[in-house]
Amino acid sequence: MPDTVDYSVLDIPEFHGVIFYPRPDWSAPPPGATDHTISVGDGVAVAGRYYPSPHSIATILFFHGNGEVASDYDDIAPLYHKLGASLFVADYRGYGRSSGSPGFASMASDAHKALDYAQALVGKSQDSGALFVMGRSLGSHSAIELASCCAAGLRGLILESGFAHVSRLLKYHAPPQAALKLEEFEKGIEARVKAITLPVLVVHGEEDTLVPPKHAYLFYDNVGSADKTLLTIPGAGHNDIMMVGMREYFAAIEKFVTRLSG
Repeated sequence: MPDTVDYSVLDIPEFHGVIFYPRPDWSAPPPGATDHTISVGDGVAVAGRYYPSPHSIATILFFHGNGEVASDYDDIAPLYHKLGASLFVADYRGYGRSSGSPGFASMASDAHKALDYAQALVGKSQDSGALFVMGRSLGSHSAIELASCCAAGLRGLILESGFAHVSRLLKYHAPPQAALKLEEFEKGIEARVKAITLPVLVVHGEEDTLVPPKHAYLFYDNVGSADKTLLTIPGAGHNDIMMVGMREYFAAIEKFVTRLSG
């Protein structure tokens, strides 16, 4: 396992103000889905919503994008069911029904708790299949943390509109005293990415201006996995990638999950 990364370097007000947009949500789950509460310590709990698919071949632990909450996937989960995959969408502190306030360090540590919970949930069902981790946009931070540290319990990593090198996104907002710390942090992240050996699927929109495609290429080139696939979708931006390239998007995920779940 690679050396521990000090994520607290990123937890300063200048960064939080441009990255995190927590949104509360207390909506009830749709029929067949269930809400879950995951204790992460110090009296804080994060929420998750589980969308089981009957006789699924896989379960995807999904970390959503910024400004989203688990319930945003109420209408999307059935599309994963068609692939034979159950979906467990995890919220972050301050998002959805979760308590606390979001931060990069807590996202990383809470991801481990979410994985433990998802593994226990899958273990109780005979129809949950292999476990994958997926991160969309901001959620790539949590997904990469698990892929680099907890590969033994996972079959594969999927990144959608994601980034590994968050410091490259934040450097434009960094006060002078934080610049050197970001450079050191980047070295730790590079080691983390190179340590990932899980099969990897990277999906990115070619017209993404929020997280430009160069981040997908950078991750794909640097990740240590020998089994890796990159799909870029023409005409797709950051938030419309699924709609613009729906057929290619889900075909790639289905092929990836089916191949690795046997």
